[in-house]
Amino acid sequence: MAVSLIPELEDVVRHGTRTKRVDALQRITALFLDGAKSYSDAHVDLFDDVFGLLIEEIETKARAELSRHLAPVGNAPVKVLRTLANDDDIAVAGPVLKYAPQLCETDLVGVAKTKSQAHLQAISVRPALGEAVTDVLVRRGDREVAHCVADNRGARISQVGFVSLVSRAEADGILAEKVGLRPDIPEPMFRELLTKATAVVRSRLVAAATADGKAEIHRVLAKVSKEVRARVGPRDHSAAQRVVLSLDRAGRLDEAALAAFCSENNFEETVVALATLAKVPVNVSDRLLGGDRPDPVLILCRAIGLNWSTVKAIITLRPDAKNASNQGLESAFANYERLSNSTARRVVRFWQVRQAG
Repeated sequence: MAVSLIPELEDVVRHGTRTKRVDALQRITALFLDGAKSYSDAHVDLFDDVFGLLIEEIETKARAELSRHLAPVGNAPVKVLRTLANDDDIAVAGPVLKYAPQLCETDLVGVAKTKSQAHLQAISVRPALGEAVTDVLVRRGDREVAHCVADNRGARISQVGFVSLVSRAEADGILAEKVGLRPDIPEPMFRELLTKATAVVRSRLVAAATADGKAEIHRVLAKVSKEVRARVGPRDHSAAQRVVLSLDRAGRLDEAALAAFCSENNFEETVVALATLAKVPVNVSDRLLGGDRPDPVLILCRAIGLNWSTVKAIITLRPDAKNASNQGLESAFANYERLSNSTARRVVRFWQVRQAG
């Protein structure tokens, strides 16, 4: 039956108009789809050659229609699928990149390395993807592609891929959630993700996790916190103390000096200057600024009567503050405005007494 179309095909290829080519393509496509399940490999190869001849000079609309028809067919001709997959027009390439099971990993890698973000996104939603493909998608893909890969449970992600995703997730809370919820994320990568994630992302991961997952998240956070404390250990503030003491003796230790330390990213000097101005031990100031919440720092600053611009500089200088969002800063500002000087001073006196005892 397929062979009976060859004489007509020969005439169309040599003398036919584009309209005749499209008409022949539609009839041969219908013929293939009607009998695809029963065709031998030889028949399929014949169709492959026929399709290849017919699509050379036809319009995008006809190629796109062929792509939609052939994409879900399990034994669709491979050569024409590859031609369609490499088409620059995503309307043509998209269906086969998303659904065609006949495309192998090498085919997909080739497209992913050279084609547009739309092509990469189409590949990223396939039911199954190997590591070689996802490595390219994560490396070349934009934000939307990265989200699709992270969401795709049928996508296998290599160690290198996870490293890249976790790095990108540092500035993308949605990606951090998607990566953190993958059951195959290696523990070291999960720990790094949680360490860098904002409090909002952490809470969402906990909310979306199973009971076992929640326990694992809390376990990892506790372990990371312990390791950080052990690694940092007690800080040596001696050099900073000499600088701050010199300013204090000269009568120049004030809010402007504290703000200058912040602007120059001098964390140690900021700790000591804040402790001196608030009249608390340096280790108390160090512990409060090194914590993962800004509230204690707000109390210390309000007790001194600092302006918000200086307070903001201090809380954004904190080690954990690199993940601070605008929403978090707005919340801190609201809390600072709400806090009275008298309440803040009472809390600070409590810290002073407890330390002395």
